Amino acid sequence: MVPDLILAQVGEFGLFLGALVIVVVLAALLSAIEIVNAYEKRTLTVFGEYRKLLEPGINVIPPFVSRTFTFDMRTQTIDVPRQEAITRDNSPVTADAVVYIRVMDAKKAFLEVDDYKTAVSNLAQTTLRAVLGDMELDDTLNKRQEINARIRTELDEPTDEWGIRVESVEVREVNPSKDVQRAMEQQTSAERKRRAMILEAQGERRSAVEKAEGDKQSQIIRAQGEKQSQILEAQGDAISTVLRARSAESMGERAIIDRGMDTLSEIGQSESTTFVLPQELSSMVGRYGKHLSGSDVRDDVGELESLDFDDETRELIGLDDIAEIIGEIDEEAEMDLEAMEQQAQAIKEGKDPVIEEMDQEFEDAPESEAMPDDVA
Repeated sequence: MVPDLILAQVGEFGLFLGALVIVVVLAALLSAIEIVNAYEKRTLTVFGEYRKLLEPGINVIPPFVSRTFTFDMRTQTIDVPRQEAITRDNSPVTADAVVYIRVMDAKKAFLEVDDYKTAVSNLAQTTLRAVLGDMELDDTLNKRQEINARIRTELDEPTDEWGIRVESVEVREVNPSKDVQRAMEQQTSAERKRRAMILEAQGERRSAVEKAEGDKQSQIIRAQGEKQSQILEAQGDAISTVLRARSAESMGERAIIDRGMDTLSEIGQSESTTFVLPQELSSMVGRYGKHLSGSDVRDDVGELESLDFDDETRELIGLDDIAEIIGEIDEEAEMDLEAMEQQAQAIKEGKDPVIEEMDQEFEDAPESEAMPDDVA
C-alpha cells in the first residue's frame, strides 16, 4: 500500500518536472531568438557588457542573460519648444523650430549619450537662443535661412560624437513682443501712407504733364488747320483772279472778232477792193492764224500766262469749259482767216467775186434794162 503511494507521488513529480523542463526549454528558445526589423538596429549586451549590433532579420543571442536596445535608423523629427531670446538691439522675441536627425552609428548613440533625442532637443534650444541673441531684430525676421544654417552648423559637431547627423533645421516662427509688434505695425502703416502719397503726387504730376502735352498738340493741330485754311483761301483767290482775267480776255477777244467779222462782211459786199483791218483784229489774226497759214504778220503780243490746275480743281471751277469756248473761238477765227486770204488772192488775180457777180447780172439783164434811153 505504501509503495504504491510512493510510486504515485514519484510519478506526479516526474510529470511536473518534465513539464517544467519543457517550459524552460521553450522560454530559452524564445529568449535566444531576436527578430530585428528592416529599419532598425539593436545593440546586444550580455551580463551588462556590450557585445555587438544586431542586424535586421533573425538573430540568435544568449538566452536569459542578454538585453537589446532598439535604434530607429530612419529620419526622426524633434520639436524644439518655443524659446524666448533678447536680440542684439535689445528686442525680446520668441521662436520655435524643428530639427530633423538620423542615427548614423547606433553603437555611439548607445554608448556616448544617454538619450540622444533629449540631448539633441536641449542642444537645439540653447543654440536657437544664442543665434537669435547675436542678431538684430530685423535680421531675425528677414534672414530665416541664415538662422537655419547657423543652428545646423552649431549642432553638427557635438551630434557627430553621438553618432547622430542633423539633416535639417527649420525655424517655424519668430515673433517679437506685442509692444514691438504694435510699433512695427505703426511703422508699416506710416510707410504705406508715405508710398500712397508719393504715388498720388506722381499721378497728379503725370496727369498735369499729359494735359499740358494734350493742350500743346491741340494748339499745334489748330495752328496747322488755320495755316492750311489760309493757304487754301489764298489759292482760291488766285484761281478766282485768273479765271476773271481769262473770262475778260475771252469776252474781249470774241467781241473784237465778232466786230471784225461784221466789218469784213460789209467790206466784202461793197465794190471797193481796199481792205481796212483794225489793229486788234490784225493782232488776233497774227496770234491765232500764224501757225495755220504761215502769214508773215508779226506777233507782237505775248501769250497770257496762267496757272496750272489739277484735274479736281479744273472740274470744280470749269476750266475745261473755258478751254472749249476758246477752242471754238479759234476755229471761227481760222475759218474767217481762210475766207479773208481767199478774197485777198482773188483781188490780186483780178477776180473779185463781188465784181464778177455784178458783171454777170448786168450781162444777163435785157438791153432795155441794161442801157437807159438817154444813153441809147
